[in-house]
Amino acid sequence: MKHNYMSWLGPYQILLKILLVGLAILSLSRLGLAIWQWDRVTSAVNLPIFFIQGIRADLIMMGMLIAPLTLLMPLLVNKYTWRFWQKLVWVWGTFIVILVVFMETATPAFIMQYDLRPNRLFVEYLQYPKEVFSTLWEGFRGPLILGISLTIIAGILFSTVLKKWLSAYRLDWPVWKVWLTWPLLVLLLVVMIRSTLAHRPANPAIFAITSDAMVNSLIINSSWSVYFAIYNMQHEAEASDVYGSLTDDEIMAEMDQNYPWLNTDPDAPFPTLNQREASVKRDKSLNLVIILEESMGATFVKSLGGEHAVTPELEKLKDKGWWFEQLYATGTRSVRGIEATISGFLPTPARSVVKLSLSQQNFFTIADLLNHKGYFTEFIYGGESHFDNMASFFIGNGFESVIDQDNYQNPVFKGSWGVSDEDLLNKAHNRISEMHQKGQPYFSLVFTSSNHSPYEFPDGRIDLEGSEKQTDLNAVKYADYALGEFFDKAMQSDYWQDTLFLVIADHDLNVYGDALVPIERFQIPGLILGADIKPKRIKTVASQIDMAPTLLSLMGISAETPMIGRDLSRPEEHQSTGRALMQFADYFALMQGEKVTVLRPQNEALEGHYSPATRQLKILGTASEEDAHEALAHVLLPSWLYRQQRYDMPLGHPDHE
Repeated sequence: MKHNYMSWLGPYQILLKILLVGLAILSLSRLGLAIWQWDRVTSAVNLPIFFIQGIRADLIMMGMLIAPLTLLMPLLVNKYTWRFWQKLVWVWGTFIVILVVFMETATPAFIMQYDLRPNRLFVEYLQYPKEVFSTLWEGFRGPLILGISLTIIAGILFSTVLKKWLSAYRLDWPVWKVWLTWPLLVLLLVVMIRSTLAHRPANPAIFAITSDAMVNSLIINSSWSVYFAIYNMQHEAEASDVYGSLTDDEIMAEMDQNYPWLNTDPDAPFPTLNQREASVKRDKSLNLVIILEESMGATFVKSLGGEHAVTPELEKLKDKGWWFEQLYATGTRSVRGIEATISGFLPTPARSVVKLSLSQQNFFTIADLLNHKGYFTEFIYGGESHFDNMASFFIGNGFESVIDQDNYQNPVFKGSWGVSDEDLLNKAHNRISEMHQKGQPYFSLVFTSSNHSPYEFPDGRIDLEGSEKQTDLNAVKYADYALGEFFDKAMQSDYWQDTLFLVIADHDLNVYGDALVPIERFQIPGLILGADIKPKRIKTVASQIDMAPTLLSLMGISAETPMIGRDLSRPEEHQSTGRALMQFADYFALMQGEKVTVLRPQNEALEGHYSPATRQLKILGTASEEDAHEALAHVLLPSWLYRQQRYDMPLGHPDHE
């Protein structure tokens, strides 16, 4: 008879085997990912530390996965329930391996898209299986098929091996011995999961030991990354607290120094409510149309440092209005760009307010303000407006109408994410014309989608970049083509002189890099044109949250709003060094001119310098307490206002009558 070298472990031996298999899978996956990203990994971290810390992270996740079996052991490891215990171990052990393999095989495609391991975005996209599967099938068919195949093969193989192990698994310990040793196993499991003797258990932030966010994510494993994202989503009210805490008075004192036009009373019903007078006086209301371009970052715009000249129409249009040379997105998701542009709301580590429950009503948007000033307000989209909860948020906060893919008859082209940008912008042109003919002041948010993986658009519109059609460069070039076609018509239309346009991106396509916060990937194009706007270059650092206050001022609308953003039509605000706010994964960056303060979860803040010329962020060391507090106030403010539902115009206010 073959000797079982683990027999001395009795009933615990099967748990150890499952643990070792899980650790082997995760370590091999990490090794493969490290080889794939060899240059970035070796330049950012010492390899022994990389793998040792990785095993530590894997022990945490495997400990959590084995915990249910461990807790049930003393109840089921006896002669009456032994058969049930064996079946339970077989089912749960197979599930563990399938889960781990699935998450690891899904990792390379996610990294190619987001430059990080699967995180909260992975979870959020699972809510939209139709769109996600279509995107995966069209854009990542090979990795999808390979990942599913490897998961199935791994599940079958391990299920077979585990069944063989269990067949030789004997109940050779008396019950009293199990109960006597079980507390030691539980203690060992607690040590594995906590992975530290500190007050708080280890979390992914502890493994952020390099200045490269992607390498930090490789140190942990994808199962734990996603689990922790789900955990944080259940505790979003405290999400910003991971950076530290300030009192309400301290938050507002910092805001007072940065934004002197604010009401700085933290006890006021709406602490940031402020009255701002328009810099332009008008006798007639201007229409407002915001064209939010999907994923059209500065990396695609040659004059903003992009490597490819795929936006010739936008480059021509920039000479006809206000062109922002240092405009930055607040995040990496469309909903983050929406909340900043439409509401002037600052980013937080939590999900965008477009998706959160307390902001579905009585949350400020410029649509609500304009609606109460007699405007007809509308959201125009080419896809399904339920995506990312957009329709619910818009209808609950001032938008009177939502147009989505069901409202297009005989579209020129329809892809995975809805109708083409041509169809979308033709619809926008028709709606602006209709409202103008009626003499109805009109506001619309027009959100494009053609520049979205799998990059589908109609044939014959552009000269392709390369031999393959469905690429990001060609999708951007097509989106730019559709934009140019729209403005050719708009400039010849009766509504042109009565309409103010903002063309702005929601975020860049692939926000990644070897910096802790890849600031160069947050830069986006922004252009205000139409009506009587004269060409101008805006050189100051600006954020998406500055757009709404600036637009209202150019429209001649004086109003009391909770927005803290700058009115860039005013020289004193336009000529300052400016500031931008960026939320990237677990990091928050406040950039003021070229100085950058980076907040990290449960860790000290860092000071950096960003050079617009080289488009590189250099970390200089630990940030001063003053700079850390200033950045912390910017990230705590929106979280505080959201939790207390204090980001709105008050009832009974003239703008609500």
